Amino acid sequence: MSDDRRLAVLRAIVEDYVATQEPVGSRALVERHALGVSPATIRNDMAALEDEGLIAQPHTSAGRVPTDKGYRLFVDRLTAVKPLSPAERRAIATFLEGAVDLDDIVSRTVRLLAQITRQVAVVQYPSLSRSTLRHVEILPVPPSRIMLVVITNTGRVEQRVVDTSAPVDEALLADLRARINAQAAGRRLTDVAGALDTIATGFAPADRPAVAAVIATLVETLVEESEERVVLAGTANLMRFGQDFPQTVQPVLEALEEQVVLMRLLGEAVAPTGVLAADQVTVRIGHENTEEGLASASVVTIGYGGDEVVARLGVVGPTRMDYPGTMGAVRAVARYVGRILAES
Repeated sequence: MSDDRRLAVLRAIVEDYVATQEPVGSRALVERHALGVSPATIRNDMAALEDEGLIAQPHTSAGRVPTDKGYRLFVDRLTAVKPLSPAERRAIATFLEGAVDLDDIVSRTVRLLAQITRQVAVVQYPSLSRSTLRHVEILPVPPSRIMLVVITNTGRVEQRVVDTSAPVDEALLADLRARINAQAAGRRLTDVAGALDTIATGFAPADRPAVAAVIATLVETLVEESEERVVLAGTANLMRFGQDFPQTVQPVLEALEEQVVLMRLLGEAVAPTGVLAADQVTVRIGHENTEEGLASASVVTIGYGGDEVVARLGVVGPTRMDYPGTMGAVRAVARYVGRILAES
């Protein structure tokens, strides 16, 4: 059996099983696909695929279904993902561009992914360890308070109030704001504290207490916001696939309830080099997932954030998944989110 024909038969089995939810027999393959060989040859090819562990026969006298290994070969040999239609692309752009802040972007993204893939969507908030400081604003709040506004390149906006023992001159705040932005803007948030270590020494002794209070609040803000967050939507979609899980969908739902599992699930999906490669879709199928509850599920993820990936998003569903369509949808949404973050 040639490799090309083996892949053609496997591809046909995967496509039919995903579409019909029924084991696929040789007769169906001959009727639905122009494979260019006799039914007897198809049966021989299916027997060989079964010997290789790429397909299996769930019941005696039944057709064949893909195994995790079969899905893996199918995904690895995909030449292209399924593109979204112009109408779908316009809908995504319109929906996401209406977001007003980072929380709204993440909320809209996770709901959108769940809707267009009809599976469970998972979106990670931009990681501070990979985010940079875009701008710091410092404003006087009479009589003796200072408003500190921290803006990152991923759209995070944090506000803090600093109490001072006496009113602070606006010219001093303007000077401090300029120095902080000159020293720290464009740096990784994890490097900001080091960049501002000695900034207070450049001010007059009488001004240093207020300067030190602002710097301390800025550093504390970055530490407080260091917790990674993941949100999900569409868990009810799994109930449509109840027959795709060996006993029950419950283990999958229980796994998805744990925040640490979601973080690990996205973390395991990085590229082999450990780098979050832009535009690289990662697919983990069945037992490739280290979390026991997800052994009957597939996870499709991708990084988002533009040229430099700052977080990941993706979907979780049964192994009987429309992989080309799901991969195309995940990639398209990630591109739009990255574009919006870059423009925010």
